[in-house]
Amino acid sequence: MKQNDSFREFVLDQLKNAGGGVISRAMSGGHGLYRKGTFFGIIFKGRLYFKTNASTLASYRERGMKPFRPNARQMLKSYYEVPVDVIEESDLLAEWAQAAVICCR
Repeated sequence: MKQNDSFREFVLDQLKNAGGGVISRAMSGGHGLYRKGTFFGIIFKGRLYFKTNASTLASYRERGMKPFRPNARQMLKSYYEVPVDVIEESDLLAEWAQAAVICCR
């Protein structure tokens, strides 16, 4: 199993408390995260990014997190890196994931 696969599996395991049904699909060198068909997260190069909006963005910025930047010329400012301490706490990660899903509505 490659390192990115082990991180993806860890994230999916941590997200079991996120209301169920979180799956990943391969995309452009990473994986997209979906819950009940809603695309809300990205796993890319060993990092996790969630969809943000005006009400959730401050939580990411306060912790010094940066937007998703797949290459030097592209940046997706609506997806921000999830802090490691959030990833490691499954209940907290589930809360952040649910907020990301809501951002997609």
